[in-house]
Amino acid sequence: MLRPEPDELPDAPGAYLFRDRHGAVVYAGKAKSLRKRVLSYFGRDLPARTALMVETAETVETIVTENDVEALILEYSLIQRHKPRFNIRLRDDKSYPYLALTMTDEWPRATVMRGKRQRGNRYFGPYGHAYAIRQTLDLLLRTFPVRSCSNEKFRRHTAQGRPCLLFHIERCSGPCIGAVTPEDYARHLEGLADFLSGRSDGLVDDLRSEMARAAEALEYERAARVRDRLAAVERARERQEIASPRREDFDVVAIEQDDLEAAMVLLSIRNGRVTGRAATVVDKVEDVTTAGLIGRMLQLTYGDETPPPEVLVQELPEDPEVWHQWLAVRRGGPVEIRVPRRGSKVHLLETARTNAREEFARHRLRRAGDHNARARALRSIQEELDLPEPPLRIEAFDISTIQGSHTVGSMVVMEDGLPKRSQYRRFEVRGVVGQDDFAAMEEVLTRRFRAYLEERKRPVEERGKFAYPPSLLLVDGGAGQLGRAVKVVSDLGIDVPVAGLAKRMEEVYLPGRPDPVRIPRGKDALYLLQQIRDEAHRFAIAYHRTLRGKAMVDSVLDAVPGLGPVRRQALLKAFGSLKRMRETTIEELAEVIPATVAQNLHAVLQGNATARGTAPPEAPQRRYGDGIAEG
Repeated sequence: MLRPEPDELPDAPGAYLFRDRHGAVVYAGKAKSLRKRVLSYFGRDLPARTALMVETAETVETIVTENDVEALILEYSLIQRHKPRFNIRLRDDKSYPYLALTMTDEWPRATVMRGKRQRGNRYFGPYGHAYAIRQTLDLLLRTFPVRSCSNEKFRRHTAQGRPCLLFHIERCSGPCIGAVTPEDYARHLEGLADFLSGRSDGLVDDLRSEMARAAEALEYERAARVRDRLAAVERARERQEIASPRREDFDVVAIEQDDLEAAMVLLSIRNGRVTGRAATVVDKVEDVTTAGLIGRMLQLTYGDETPPPEVLVQELPEDPEVWHQWLAVRRGGPVEIRVPRRGSKVHLLETARTNAREEFARHRLRRAGDHNARARALRSIQEELDLPEPPLRIEAFDISTIQGSHTVGSMVVMEDGLPKRSQYRRFEVRGVVGQDDFAAMEEVLTRRFRAYLEERKRPVEERGKFAYPPSLLLVDGGAGQLGRAVKVVSDLGIDVPVAGLAKRMEEVYLPGRPDPVRIPRGKDALYLLQQIRDEAHRFAIAYHRTLRGKAMVDSVLDAVPGLGPVRRQALLKAFGSLKRMRETTIEELAEVIPATVAQNLHAVLQGNATARGTAPPEAPQRRYGDGIAEG
């Protein structure tokens, strides 16, 4: 990238975008002075990762804002929109799980939610793992029996007039059958919300008083039930250890890092009790100081969440006043960021740092894909296949079929040596009759790259995920599959390096070479190519099995009188597969579809099972091969 002239850049606060030759954003940043910050990337002694970013970029774009806080807000939105490869990001790119109360429903439910918060719901957490939420919720439902079922299941049981198992084991108060009044249900919800917010002392006192009154009245069964509820609350409260003698709300953020990655631990304290924990690992694709990294962690944590009145950190972020203002905008009120110096909060921060060190140590033990290893593998592929640049984006394609039926194709994507599962795609091949893997591959590649050419016609800001070509197109197969891939990119006028990886001897076929390339065993290049080829194979087979199983289900259910598409869909949602339906009684089927249709379905399923040499459910036997098609 050529160094821009100083007068081309505004000397004002704002955000800036580095784009590669295809127009894709590779880095987004903010600055008090866009001119000074952008020109700083063209110095002599740049860190290796920064130098690679500048080398990858071809143009720089600036957006001026009114002040530093607006620049920070704009930077966050740009990072979330473009997900640049050279910005610090969560390693698994997943948000923390929260326990949510869906207050917008007529009968709100308790459920685990991730991602962007929905307006009107109440959220509690975050939690390190979804199972931690479910364990806590399971303990609390005995005392606060709110529903936890899906809306579809709730509507089904409302229509049937019969509750589910959770009602019978006293984990739900049965709003679906009118077994609880709206007023009582609202009290259950408020009690659950109070407990999750750390306000549990009053609840424990009330339960103890109720148990004593029941015992004095000789109502021992009621006293025993209250005792069990009290025990469940006490066990759940043990998970909320006291963190502060005062009833205050704050978060503690601690990090542990090396040159490549960082681990962050977040402790949420509400009303003086620890109500949430979260731990995550981020890739440090930027070269930042500890203060800069803490700022990035605050941005990742509170970009879509509401911060508490106080945030404790081990070191103040760069430009702390800007971060104070940004968090105040996110909260709608003042937020203080500070480093504790004495008292219980110092010990709590040290606890968080200890947890971060342990989390990072565990991650190091299982870390197999650090930046250096991935960079070596990508450069190894470049050298072995004689590519013009390291293949930062690899797309691999595979075909799966059985005798020409249910032919499908898969596309998997690897960016910077890591799977990009959000950009995987699968194709149902429609234009090929019979078994012709070469023609199927040609159809799949043609559809993918025609979509790319259509996207290129749109303005840069409106382009989708696949508006950019891969650095390497990899097909599963030998010279035949490679020839079809070369034909597609040639006919469409696309300049993309193409290679074919055959399973036999793990040979790599390249255009214009009569003999395949044999990469020595143990080379990083071979390992990475095998990994993405096998992932494309797995993804294709999984889709093929799905279609084949759906076709088998359709063929069996088509023979049932009165079973149309809507009822068929309801059955599949309720039971999941033909195997489960065969093992189900007529009465259970009748909970989903009318009784007459349930009898017809049961007869067809049992007759179909017997015809295939399979015993009916009363004497189940293992059916080899059926599980793949039906599961």
